[in-house]
Amino acid sequence: MTKKPLIILAGPTAAGKTALSVRLAQMAGAEIISADSMQVYRGMDIGSAKITEEEMQGIPHYLINVLEPEEEFNVVRFQQMAKAAVEKICEKGKIPLVVGGTGFYIQALLYDIDFTENNGDETYRRSLERAALEKGGGYLHHMLKEADPGAAAQIHPHNVKRIIRALEFHQQTGRKISEHNEQERQKQSLYDHAYFVLTDERSRLYDRIDRRVDQMMEQGLLKEVRSLKERGVKRSSTAMQGLGYKELYGYLEGEYPLEEAVRIIKRDTRHFAKRQLTWFRREKDVIWIDRSASGQDEEVLLGEMLGHLREKGLLDSQKKM
Repeated sequence: MTKKPLIILAGPTAAGKTALSVRLAQMAGAEIISADSMQVYRGMDIGSAKITEEEMQGIPHYLINVLEPEEEFNVVRFQQMAKAAVEKICEKGKIPLVVGGTGFYIQALLYDIDFTENNGDETYRRSLERAALEKGGGYLHHMLKEADPGAAAQIHPHNVKRIIRALEFHQQTGRKISEHNEQERQKQSLYDHAYFVLTDERSRLYDRIDRRVDQMMEQGLLKEVRSLKERGVKRSSTAMQGLGYKELYGYLEGEYPLEEAVRIIKRDTRHFAKRQLTWFRREKDVIWIDRSASGQDEEVLLGEMLGHLREKGLLDSQKKM
């Protein structure tokens, strides 16, 4: 069976994936699937650095502006929606180009990770959710350290949803989710793919993150968060876990001054970029595209990526479909 083609352009936040992805799509005959956990939501434009209609330059984009902020979005839902988008793009004789910084989502699509689990009894999950509210995420993270140290090392103590899923998986199956995920990672990809990771010198990346946060505040991020809060989007919702949203929600609830909220957004976004890079370093068959090595020249970066695609025969793959 001929494998479907797939191009991935991943990388840390503020690396410059958006503009580069549109140019790459134009030159490779591709259409773009967003692998971003926030751009999927309508009305969350500034904080997610969502691509505008103008920036798309006529390239179709999938999984952008398709859910309301009240709706749940997770890796399983992403996988289902992304697979459907891949089918649609390939039927048109185009190449799917997955763009984003959520490494776990990309991995789920690329290796068709199996998330099947027993969803019948939700009693244990509810008890964990209550414990998180009463005792905090740190308490659950400590439980996870005892049950599955590997998973605890990979999951941030603030990521309560993933901690709960890991504990629930362990309780339901008696297995460690870290070992299950590792086995899934060893699977061969369903796709004939090229996996690019765009990066830059750390100091330049961090500087861009700080400037981007300032720009978002100037563009009206606080107003965006306030309107979501006023519309009734809860602080605990998936949509409000995004960087910039949860911190400004905290400010609106009187937890700290605005200056402090902005400082926390910058700090946590830098930490997030660092974790993203750590994730991508663990992935198989990644092709690193370094901005600092190209002198920040986008034409050089594009040339490098197109060269790899030609080598892999991916630029001819439309003809085979």
